[in-house]
Amino acid sequence: MIIVITPEELIQNETAIINELFQEGLDLLHVRKPFINAEEMRDFIQKINSEFHSQLVLHSHYDLTKEFKISRLHFREIDRQNGLFQSFTDKVISTSVHDIETFNELGVEWEYSFISPVFPSISKKGYGENSDILNEIKRRDDSNVKLIALGGINENNIHEVFNNNIDGAALLGAIWESEQSLNVFKKCRQNAFS
Repeated sequence: MIIVITPEELIQNETAIINELFQEGLDLLHVRKPFINAEEMRDFIQKINSEFHSQLVLHSHYDLTKEFKISRLHFREIDRQNGLFQSFTDKVISTSVHDIETFNELGVEWEYSFISPVFPSISKKGYGENSDILNEIKRRDDSNVKLIALGGINENNIHEVFNNNIDGAALLGAIWESEQSLNVFKKCRQNAFS
């Protein structure tokens, strides 16, 4: 599984690029826009082809799931710890962790969890420089929840992710900090499974 996470800020041609990514086989898109209001989020979602709405995962504005055919929600670590997800039992939910011990403690209600940073981050300079997550993953003992690698993943290292008992990869900086987003995505897909 390959997931793309949106940049926090709106960028030019973003929804056009998103539609192209889906046409090229993108599995899921995490819509992470913490600085926009409900009306801006509604407008953003409407610009994504409705055939792909079931592949969107909202990080906020959860009430918009009723308006659009969206059944997937993501909860930050703090929101998981505070039990915010418990009122969304009819949805497919995901979360984030930063170490394998926390991942191993996740319950069956979670479809998957990001674990980060796997490599030094592309979008957050200096983040993940000394990460040991690829080593930590050897201690994975929760097979009920899918494990998705996040952080610094690009077309040159994505094969390492899939060679390490990980169920998927999430891309952010590799896609949005490139002038050739679609080509980078295609190379990532090709290299992930080759």
